Amino acid sequence: MKLTITHLYPAELNIYGDWGNIITLRKRLKWRGDTVEYQPIHIGDDYDFTQTDIVFGGGGQDKGQIAAADDLAERAPNIHRAVEEGVVFLTVCGTFQLFGNSFTTATGSELPGVGVFDAETAGSQERLTGNMAIQTRWGELVGFENHGGKTYLSAGQSALGRVVYGNGNNGEDRFEGAIDKNVFGTYLHGPLLPKNPHFTDELLKRAIERRGGDTALEPLDDSLAERAVEVAKQRPQ
Repeated sequence: MKLTITHLYPAELNIYGDWGNIITLRKRLKWRGDTVEYQPIHIGDDYDFTQTDIVFGGGGQDKGQIAAADDLAERAPNIHRAVEEGVVFLTVCGTFQLFGNSFTTATGSELPGVGVFDAETAGSQERLTGNMAIQTRWGELVGFENHGGKTYLSAGQSALGRVVYGNGNNGEDRFEGAIDKNVFGTYLHGPLLPKNPHFTDELLKRAIERRGGDTALEPLDDSLAERAVEVAKQRPQ
């Protein structure tokens, strides 16, 4: 099977090592004999998100996030169509914030959001940093958070998980991330997917199912990743 992985704004939103999420998706597909097409999307590119399988967007500096915000907002109608058609999205940190309704920076500027998640983010002078673990329907996920924005979900918006330790969306309500259909948002860096191969496979299964493929994935040797998770759980919080 051939899957296309689309990378949102690799020049603007490219910090915290989140490129490792792209590498992990590609490797786990190739190890199972699948073909992968990598498609980077830059500001101003003409692109139809309904034609891809998995979309990834990471975190960036404020300058990069501001540059990406207007371009992303223009793509909102097409992104919403892709969401309704079951395309898988993984949005981390800055991109997660922009997939909400709006993001108000610490200096008071309001950036438009795509509105996939019913959530608002407000910038803060306080940074939420440190190791984090969350409990989800797919088990525990571990990683590292480093964000100044505080995200608040509406009453009807589902979180990705509940914080086991760390801060999560805002350091107050113990929610972390958000989920809607096949769209996932989170503050977990690390990168997220190399540290949590079971969650990577969940994303792949959803993308494969949308294409009508076999979701019974061939098991891979994840023993090193599993050992790394155990080490991560023992680190200072």
